[in-house]
Amino acid sequence: MRWYHARRRGGEKALRVRFSPGRPLKLRPKQLKRLIQLLLKGPMTRGYRTNLWTTARIARLIAEEFGVDYHPNHMGRLMHRLQWSHQKPERRAIERNEKQIEQWKRQQWPRIKKKPLGWAPI
Repeated sequence: MRWYHARRRGGEKALRVRFSPGRPLKLRPKQLKRLIQLLLKGPMTRGYRTNLWTTARIARLIAEEFGVDYHPNHMGRLMHRLQWSHQKPERRAIERNEKQIEQWKRQQWPRIKKKPLGWAPI
């Protein structure tokens, strides 16, 4: 009935699909430019130990600098719009010894690794 009444009031033009702008942006264009400048400086300038911008760190940066709250799960969308990507840190032990790992892979792994048995009728 709504479409019927809309057509009677405004003709076929009233039935055309219109653009839905969605929710207004939380950050203004000037703030987005400032955000990019802050991101380019790197997270270590903000006191973080690693040089990775995670979604939680970016959300915290925006809250501190602009007073705007973003949930970390939604930062990916904002970063995509800015043509950036958030980073996920690799979880590795501090005690990790790359030389020993490579040596183990060359010497021990081939001995332990299962070899394909090949095809054989049952």
